[in-house]
Amino acid sequence: MSLSSAGEIATQIRRKEVSPVEVARAHLDRIERLNPSLNAFIDYQPEAVLVQARVAEKAILRGEDLGPLHGVPLSIKSSIDVAGHRCEAGSRLRAGRVAAVDAPLVTRLRAAGAVILGVTNAPELLMAWETDNLLYGRTNNPWDLSRTAGGSSGGEAAAIAAISVSSSKRVRDSMRSACVRINAASAARTMRVTRATRTVASPSACAILRSCCDIGSD
Repeated sequence: MSLSSAGEIATQIRRKEVSPVEVARAHLDRIERLNPSLNAFIDYQPEAVLVQARVAEKAILRGEDLGPLHGVPLSIKSSIDVAGHRCEAGSRLRAGRVAAVDAPLVTRLRAAGAVILGVTNAPELLMAWETDNLLYGRTNNPWDLSRTAGGSSGGEAAAIAAISVSSSKRVRDSMRSACVRINAASAARTMRVTRATRTVASPSACAILRSCCDIGSD
């Protein structure tokens, strides 16, 4: 299946044109195929993703009220707590740290129906303009594997550009720029990823994300 924008995926799921499980499998397939060369995700758990997607699918079949991001797969930077996933911020000082509970940002995304794919690579303690560290190594730019994906959200940028969007020329061109522009250095600033991907997520989807996370538009 073609991986559409976040807004389009949410609409298709609501219309029952695709299922959350189909969407999750499509993303997982691309992660399995592309992540070995990109090194974007540092911790993802396919079965846990499918469990989330199946829960989302059952909610649709039961006719429950759906959140604005119901069934939409999202990734989270590895400096933000996602329960059961590594949260090391690329630093040996935090090596092996696994989050016990979700950060508020993640809790709000889940409440909106998002399916969390996993966590992405970041430079050590987020303090670099490219994404490389002694724990997981460098994240590569999807458009040229010999180049950096930027930082400090290079893992996010590479994942969005290569895994989580459609193959349209407009999206490809915009994401070349996004790979350079994304640079979130804290949990609050991480939602700037939304602004860097407005050509991927529709304005309504961006508004949804800001609403779920109480993030302004500045």
